[in-house]
Amino acid sequence: MPEPLSRPPSVAMLVAFTAIGPLALNLLVPSVPGIAADLDASYATAQLTLTLYLVGIAAGQLLYGPLSDRFGRRPVLLAGLAAFVAASAASALAGSIGMLIGARIAQAVGGCAGMVLSRAMVHDVYGRERSASVLAYVVMAMAVAPAVAPALGGFLDAWFGWRAGFYLTSALGALVLVWAVFRLPETYHERRALPDALSMLRGFGGLLSSRAFLGFALTTSFASAVYFGFLAGAPYVMDTLLGLGPETYGPLFVLISLGYMAGSFFAARMSVRMGPERMLVLGTLMGLGGTVLMVALTALFGAGQWSLFLPMALAAAGNGVGNPNGVAAAISVDPRAAGTASGLLGALQMGVGAIATVMVGAVQGSSALPMTLILLGFAIASLMTLALAVRGRRAQARPLAAAD
Repeated sequence: MPEPLSRPPSVAMLVAFTAIGPLALNLLVPSVPGIAADLDASYATAQLTLTLYLVGIAAGQLLYGPLSDRFGRRPVLLAGLAAFVAASAASALAGSIGMLIGARIAQAVGGCAGMVLSRAMVHDVYGRERSASVLAYVVMAMAVAPAVAPALGGFLDAWFGWRAGFYLTSALGALVLVWAVFRLPETYHERRALPDALSMLRGFGGLLSSRAFLGFALTTSFASAVYFGFLAGAPYVMDTLLGLGPETYGPLFVLISLGYMAGSFFAARMSVRMGPERMLVLGTLMGLGGTVLMVALTALFGAGQWSLFLPMALAAAGNGVGNPNGVAAAISVDPRAAGTASGLLGALQMGVGAIATVMVGAVQGSSALPMTLILLGFAIASLMTLALAVRGRRAQARPLAAAD
């Protein structure tokens, strides 16, 4: 039976809910070349297992917010976890690239439940300033799973084949589901009417009409797109251009997650003291600095393990600093629709990330420089939309100050 709200979900539980979806995404990254060969597909087609995974997450997050506002966080999360387990097993048994892509979309829709609802549950329990700090601890600890996932995925692919990763995610998802059934309390006790399609569009439109929400959402989305674009392009560069196997370049992704963890740890310690906006500015500038360095090193010395992964680690650290603060700021714009805002924000992040993977895939050739320039473009866009967010927040605060 669920526990009373006097004992809110533990950080470890929130980490598990949040990590299961990114784990499934990152575990597959080193296996894309092997999937293409085993299922007789082109690399571009096999890359759809990443791109459409992000699309599935984006679509799922638009639904989970309103559904959780209507039925509560707990039942919606349990349904999502069950779907994730079933889709992971289906992915492991896929006999064609089409079947695998379809199962991956279903896996993404199920896995994103934890990504949406863990953020909403933090908002249910903590205030705006405190939620940024708690979210930072969650994403810092959650980064451990994506940190080891590419390395683990590379070794699993080399030893047992690419299907082993799906058997692993199915088993882990089942464990998290059982944990949630017996230990997850309900954190949201209000009940909003389930909107029809038109009402949902109005709700999304109301949030998107807010310059503050749109600015914070786009800032975090463009910053995340730098990571997703790199995730899609790096295996091609390492495998095709540099001739490295998945067991070799998979562990390099640990550097990126370590950077993200370091940034998230700093955010957890400093967000309350410095405030979300200043932390978001700092994180955005770090992301821009990392991509500028990546372009410069690639242009001067060509593609290499360290010229790509070390600058990306700096950009990831910036994302760790900025992302929890951007998420907390965006969700707090309209506290009455925290679930809907969390879902819309997540959908924007994954949707822009999917666009980044397509753009990177379109420029794959004999050089890694076009990929790095695309990543730089997203970092610049993140900085530009941050200005929109700050102006929107200040405009929103002026009427409140006048009322006081």
